[in-house]
Amino acid sequence: MNGPLARRFRCCLVVGKFCPLHLGHEWLIRQALAACDEVVVIGYAKPGFQGYGRDRRQAWLTSRFPEALSLVIDDDSLAGRCRASGIAQFPLIPPDDAPDDEHRVFVAWLCGTLLRKRIDSVFTSEDYGDGFADVLSERFGYRVEHVCVDRARAKFPVSGTRIRSDPHGCREYLAPEIYADFVRKICLLGGESSGKTSLAVALARSLDTLVVPEYGRTLWVDKQGELQFPDMLHIARTQIGHENEMAQRANRFLICDTSPLTTFLYSDVMFGQVDPELAQLAGRHYDLVFLCAPDFDFVQDETRRDDEFRMYQHRWYEAELARRGVPYIVLSGTMETRLIRAVSVVRVLR
Repeated sequence: MNGPLARRFRCCLVVGKFCPLHLGHEWLIRQALAACDEVVVIGYAKPGFQGYGRDRRQAWLTSRFPEALSLVIDDDSLAGRCRASGIAQFPLIPPDDAPDDEHRVFVAWLCGTLLRKRIDSVFTSEDYGDGFADVLSERFGYRVEHVCVDRARAKFPVSGTRIRSDPHGCREYLAPEIYADFVRKICLLGGESSGKTSLAVALARSLDTLVVPEYGRTLWVDKQGELQFPDMLHIARTQIGHENEMAQRANRFLICDTSPLTTFLYSDVMFGQVDPELAQLAGRHYDLVFLCAPDFDFVQDETRRDDEFRMYQHRWYEAELARRGVPYIVLSGTMETRLIRAVSVVRVLR
């Protein structure tokens, strides 16, 4: 099947590991959506692959196919879901190398007993789909049809194994939203006049990627320094939104000029309080954090406070990062020295 079928199935099934979810999977799911009233997508892998946990794969499917019923499971989540549904006896997830029929019987049980769905078609890109349809037919007592989509994989000639070995080299086979999840976020923190923004731009240029500007500064200039307390949460949300959007276009790394932790600091200093959501956003994870030392001469550009405040900021970052258990690297010296050090550290992340 190379094009979409006319809608003629009531409830169809798509099964995979989705390690990761790539455009071949997406094409298969979209063909199912075009031909079925309801699509059930089931994913599991045992033991699976490092970095491809259940939550991550579930988030990919949920974000890309909100119209489908997607269920990604591991042993713990399966047990929890069964207990919540009042199911006392349930099978274990078969290991990846278990016989095909063991997987088929397990999936049939998931569909019929746990999800309570009566499947009438199974969509795959593999020959094993015929056997899958046979087991489902026996389970439900009627003929379940196998629809094989692009068995030769002519449209998307890629595999999960290939992408796992080099997700950046295979980014053409990943939706931008999925590729963004593989981009390493590098955060630069530092007090006023610590060379942070100049270093962020230079680092992005050296790594041939993008830098996310400090939105709080942009808004401060736009509002001529008249920020209000609600602006703090808006700044953090917008900063994260810009990071998420630019990660889809970045190249391996995304350089982030500040983080919501900085907004947390300014909110506390300026207003003596921090919105609870902002406090939560301040814990956003970055793959690498650099703290720029205040060892440049302080430069007043009419938007900054003074050197005393710069030193306070630096000490606050040191204490707060330590309190949160966030590893960080201090960059000091000339801009050239900082850049060389930062590039050498970032390249280890490859």
